[in-house]
Amino acid sequence: MQLFVDKDPSLDTSWRSIILLGRNVASYKFALAKSLLEIDTSSSEIEIENLAVPFAKNICDHLLNNEKQVTSKTSKFLDACKRFNNAEINEEELKQITIRMGFVNVIDAFHIVAREETTRFFTDNRKENKSIILTDNFYKLKEKDIYGNLKNEAESRWNLWETAISLNVNPSLLEIINDDEDECLFVLDDKKRRQNVTSSRDALNGYQKSKCFYCYKHISIQQGNENSCDVDHFFPHILKDYGLSEVDQIWNLVLTCRECNRGSGGKFEKIPKINYLEALNKRNNFYIESHHPLRETIINQTGKTDTERKDFLQKMFNNSVSHIPIKWEPSEIFGESI
Repeated sequence: MQLFVDKDPSLDTSWRSIILLGRNVASYKFALAKSLLEIDTSSSEIEIENLAVPFAKNICDHLLNNEKQVTSKTSKFLDACKRFNNAEINEEELKQITIRMGFVNVIDAFHIVAREETTRFFTDNRKENKSIILTDNFYKLKEKDIYGNLKNEAESRWNLWETAISLNVNPSLLEIINDDEDECLFVLDDKKRRQNVTSSRDALNGYQKSKCFYCYKHISIQQGNENSCDVDHFFPHILKDYGLSEVDQIWNLVLTCRECNRGSGGKFEKIPKINYLEALNKRNNFYIESHHPLRETIINQTGKTDTERKDFLQKMFNNSVSHIPIKWEPSEIFGESI
């Protein structure tokens, strides 16, 4: 019998996940999102030449306030936008440069969230007719009451992103840092002191019995081995940015193999599928029922009764999927469940 109820993301959740979490090394994603929300969409096919000027001008406007719009050192396209701002080129020249350079990666990457494709709001038609084609999802989104807020949300996220990279802060504002050399995860407290998360390995392994929480492959809690484990946040650490501070608590930490945590098909910022929520509930109840040293901590964090703990995890799942609508499971399972 399934304990928890699965939840599918809404269209506005999918759109917001693109703005908040979508793959980008430049501000072009924000500019494209704003342009789609601003231009005439009476026709579903939008030619690139009609999209070019609104797209470029959005970037030009931001360059006036913040010159740092890419993480790379140079950009010929941004140089052209700066030249336009300085009246060194006209709008037609800016348009032609944008057609050639401005959309090189942003159209391809727009729908990639947590390394996978989310709901599509347009399809790429550049090879056939130098255009993009808006999908039914875009028009359904446009009918929603929240549609008018989306442009402001994109602008707000853009401001936050450009400020972060100007200050040399990770644009995603993640507080957890991976140390590849020491093979450990750590956080910085409010006094910028390093606190390793690795001390939780011994306690977590007591239940997992040297198996990855997700694929059940054998792992080692000793670092430096070929199968050394990672400490993973079941609900991704990035959710702290959206007010879910609980994700740093012990109930949310599990041991995983490197492949599941950060391999080519790894979990990264995705949300584990619903059956793993059941496994997490089972794990936490094990600590409570076996009077493990973590018993009182997990009770305080998740609830005193089975019902309270189940409701707590269901709420965390629903809130997490509302921010990250990408669900994950390992591509391969090794052995039996824990």
